[in-house]
Amino acid sequence: MFKLSEIKELIKLLDQTSSVHELEIESEGMKLAIRKPDRSEADGMAIQATPYAYPFTPAPQPQTPQQHAAPVVVTEIPAAPQQPASNEGTLHKIVSPMVGTFYSAASPETPSFVNVGDRVSEKSTVCIIEAMKLMNELEAEVRGEIVSVLAENGQLVEYGQPLFLVKPE
Repeated sequence: MFKLSEIKELIKLLDQTSSVHELEIESEGMKLAIRKPDRSEADGMAIQATPYAYPFTPAPQPQTPQQHAAPVVVTEIPAAPQQPASNEGTLHKIVSPMVGTFYSAASPETPSFVNVGDRVSEKSTVCIIEAMKLMNELEAEVRGEIVSVLAENGQLVEYGQPLFLVKPE
């Protein structure tokens, strides 16, 4: 779920730029779309947040007062409830630091950097995220055991998307 402070910051950034008119972000089962209206439309920005699994059916929400004169409409529909792991609260999530393509190995011929049950240290490489033709190695940043791999090889991942669950030591 997106925090109101995060949404407000995104609105402010989008409002300050003249080159970007639309922004879509997907994270933790929610999709947030912020769009500047055309000059022919009413003043303000339209914001929609929808879950991945449901078709978008906007439910009107009260308008949130902003510091600028343009009204903002925020619509959020909660994501489908996920089955939490029994000890998910104690697990560390390794999340994607950027939008890109997830690779579990350095090449198709080599084994995955990590698998479920593997022990990792803070400096262990767990995957590669390819963004704009650059290969970025992602380190675990925590010592522990890989409990779950949440992304598939070759999958497009979003900023902040959980990729691994680690049981810290």
